[in-house]
Amino acid sequence: MTAPTPMPQQQPYWPGTAGPDGYVSPIPVREATLGDAVKAEWTKIRSLRSTMWTLGVMLVVVIGVGTLVAVVLAARASGTADRTSSALDLGFIGVLLGMLPVLTLGVLTLSSEYGTGLIRTTLTACPSRTRVLAAKAIVYFALTFVTTLVANTLVALIDQAALGGHTDYRDTAMDWLRATAGVSLYLSLLGLLALGIGGMLRHSAGAISTVLGLVLLPLILAMFLGSFRSLAAKLVEYSVPAQLSGFYPAANGPGGPGAGISLLIAAVLTAASLAGAHALMSRRDA
Repeated sequence: MTAPTPMPQQQPYWPGTAGPDGYVSPIPVREATLGDAVKAEWTKIRSLRSTMWTLGVMLVVVIGVGTLVAVVLAARASGTADRTSSALDLGFIGVLLGMLPVLTLGVLTLSSEYGTGLIRTTLTACPSRTRVLAAKAIVYFALTFVTTLVANTLVALIDQAALGGHTDYRDTAMDWLRATAGVSLYLSLLGLLALGIGGMLRHSAGAISTVLGLVLLPLILAMFLGSFRSLAAKLVEYSVPAQLSGFYPAANGPGGPGAGISLLIAAVLTAASLAGAHALMSRRDA
């Protein structure tokens, strides 16, 4: 009596074993990964109109304002060279205004799903709150950083071409790095901070108002703290506009704490915001 021929080992299909008739579903099943969640979030964020409008407005404001300022100043420049200013400084105004749509998109990346109810579908497909939040943060950060880096680099090149001959200030490689990659990294971290606030509040309008309040509140408070000059000075020094100015060779407006300290502050606040969003997402129902 011969031994029965062993059946070939089946791949893990759903429902995992063959039925009475020997049929096995041809649809393979594997455990979901962070890469799958990232692909899903990339599909969502690039298909939303809010992404196109917010990043489109940011590009128009940053590049348009930076170019306009350079053209106007180049037309008014005298024959005497300015020895103290850098052409890279002209990008500050456009970036300061373009920061607003970046923060808005950060809030909408997560809060809009709670508003429309899409978050229920998202968490049904991917029950891991950690994976969902991490995927959203990765996709948003990468998209924002690349977009702002392109805008800041174009503005730096335009401003240098328009006003480079009207100043004796010679920008170093570190000046260029801070005014392009440094500014883009800072804005992307602020956007992640907004994403975390949107995840905690779950309400787009309320979260956007909160983020804008955090950006503007230190400067507003400083205006009403005339009798506490040291405190008012610190509020101005560590406000977002002042921190942003520290990335440019000749700081525009109030001197900030410097690019390195500004990035550290943004990173710490962003980590706290995302941690809060994760804690609340894990404890609350969709």
